[in-house]
Amino acid sequence: MLTSIKNPKVAQAARLTKRAFRDRDRLFLVEGAQGVREALGTPGGLTRLYVTDVEGELAVRAREVGVDVVHVGDDVMRKLGSTVTPQGVLGVAPYRDVTFEAIEEAASIVILHEVRDPGNAGTVLRSADAAGAGAVVFTEGSVDAYNSKTVRASAGSLFHLPVVRGALVDEAIDHARSSGARILAMDANGSESLYATDLNEPVAFVFGNEAHGLPQDVVALTDATVRVPHGGRAESLNLAAAATVCLFEWSRRRIGRGEALEAIIAGAAHDIRSPLTAIKGFGYALEKRWDSMDDEQRSLMLLGVVHDADRMDQIVRLLVDAARISAGALETYPDQTDLDDLLGSISEAQARDPDHPPIEWRGDPGPYFVDASRLKTAILAFMESLAWWSDDGPVIVAAARADKRLHLSLMRRGSQIDAAAADGLFKPRRPGSGQGSKIGLYVARGLAEAQGGRAWSEVHGDTLSFHLELPLD
Repeated sequence: MLTSIKNPKVAQAARLTKRAFRDRDRLFLVEGAQGVREALGTPGGLTRLYVTDVEGELAVRAREVGVDVVHVGDDVMRKLGSTVTPQGVLGVAPYRDVTFEAIEEAASIVILHEVRDPGNAGTVLRSADAAGAGAVVFTEGSVDAYNSKTVRASAGSLFHLPVVRGALVDEAIDHARSSGARILAMDANGSESLYATDLNEPVAFVFGNEAHGLPQDVVALTDATVRVPHGGRAESLNLAAAATVCLFEWSRRRIGRGEALEAIIAGAAHDIRSPLTAIKGFGYALEKRWDSMDDEQRSLMLLGVVHDADRMDQIVRLLVDAARISAGALETYPDQTDLDDLLGSISEAQARDPDHPPIEWRGDPGPYFVDASRLKTAILAFMESLAWWSDDGPVIVAAARADKRLHLSLMRRGSQIDAAAADGLFKPRRPGSGQGSKIGLYVARGLAEAQGGRAWSEVHGDTLSFHLELPLD
């Protein structure tokens, strides 16, 4: 067991705490069980391992793959490490950074410009790895990717994806663009909402300094400025949190697009079948029995045709918007909208269905600067869900303006589901997965998020409610 920091094998590791020596030896320290475990799982990941327990799992694995294992005392381990309570394992690894040319064509990369906090940088590495990104670029002025805190915060992800160090930011952006990527500057005041941004083509997320963000000369090199919308009172997310949201939104669309679209199409086809069958039935009856019907009977059947045609039109609109949401290609067209007029037209249409509950309107009619067609889509989805999943009294509609946002609520007593089941209705559902529209609430939430708002459900006592919040500026 080595107990002196002056021992040559120990001194060789101790010098790697300084960047100058790391760069000269092209070696860095990997502290903690998780990082060491991931390094051992990578060919050539470690050259030496310092341990306080030579019979421990990682020490045994290291010997099995030919890594030099050095037994040291607790005092030596504390001096080599940077944590208050060392885990008793510390590895020495060769540098892993690559040039741009070594990065395979990727659907997403992260460019860090003058990011100084090692914990943030390491967390971004870990999130990029978890989301399936292609690479992370540390530009000049950013923290060293091999800083001990950065390596520890990455939890071994440094061994999983390519890292470029010390690049000029303009060169990084040029390389990403030449690879076909759209360059997105992440900014708390960005002109585009992340949830409305097209993430289907390859993208490069550019993040700036924690305190100062991205300088304007760098922003000018990008294709768009993008913000992460949030509905709470926090001024903004920190760098690591914002990067994680961006990467997982990109990953969610990439991985879930096929499954979601399949469920959307199947659900829409199921929803269309009922009004289509009814229209065919009315048409057949009118053709065969026209002469034997009186005017009242003909009028009722024709009203039924109109009602089911409206229903089919709404489902097709939902299907089109669902496809646009899934593709990240939704566009909105806000205009001054009076809720009295909008709800009046909805009430008139719903009155054609004798089974639909009555509607009670309360609140500020506006006008509100919103996309009236998409607002109507959301209201109809909420109403239909309330008709299916609650059974007592009218649907109450309330609206108010607060903090430059429209707050709209629809509620009804007699809820037949709990809060978890209500939230589950916002996912696209396949045929046979319960009553009501299979895509209506999915589209309502997607429309809200695409406009920087949100949609959610609540169950209080026996009252089921659906809520929509939209920005007005």
